[in-house]
Amino acid sequence: MIVSIIIVLIVALIVIALWVSAVQQHKEKQETERRKELTKQKAIIEETEEALMNSANIPLSENIIRVLQRRSYEALSSMVNHSPNSKALKNRMNESKEQLSNPVQGNNSDNLSLPSNDKQLVALIQGIKKLRVILRSEHSKGRVDSQVFGGEDKRLEKLQLRINIESQIKRGLSARSASMVGSARQYFEKAYATLSAVTYSDEYVNAKRQEVESYLEEISTELKASNATALKKKAEAEQDDLDVLFAPKKKW
Repeated sequence: MIVSIIIVLIVALIVIALWVSAVQQHKEKQETERRKELTKQKAIIEETEEALMNSANIPLSENIIRVLQRRSYEALSSMVNHSPNSKALKNRMNESKEQLSNPVQGNNSDNLSLPSNDKQLVALIQGIKKLRVILRSEHSKGRVDSQVFGGEDKRLEKLQLRINIESQIKRGLSARSASMVGSARQYFEKAYATLSAVTYSDEYVNAKRQEVESYLEEISTELKASNATALKKKAEAEQDDLDVLFAPKKKW
């Protein structure tokens, strides 16, 4: 009888130990998932804040600013759900919610000044690409109207094209002024290829295509003139050699 009780107690203890272990593992898994989600939402907030800070370099419309503000609010709401006891997160969420009700001043201009530094130029292009990725992601989640998404993505695409073309033309003109005609032609050809690959046509695209074509024609004319001059000099040099070879020998 005692042996049976002992066996039952041992089995009960094993079952309890396994249950406690399972509960502990489940809690640890939940905590891991919670921390992972908090890290993910924190990264979203940091990325969104960085995109908003780019408004100093990239003209952001009111629609895009609202998309970014709403994205931050949704991420903060998720963090509060996973950390309901955090007063700091609740305060940030309330501040973010208040921002959504405040008016914003957007900038729909297509004009922007290109930085002279290549590193800054690359950062500018990457900033626009990141904005387009964010916009596409929010649209896929149903947070952005399709018509708004289409218009804003097209505007960002045109800004990206403008930066690309203007930088290539600027480099081409700089190379040309330094008498690096071959490099200049490569820059202009690259700009022309980019413009030719565009699937739409507007005033800017047409004007820049004509401008680049003009530069390429001028370079082609310069190269032809340069080659003709080189051939003429070579022919004159060869004629001089022949004159020396067949000239009457002097008698000493």
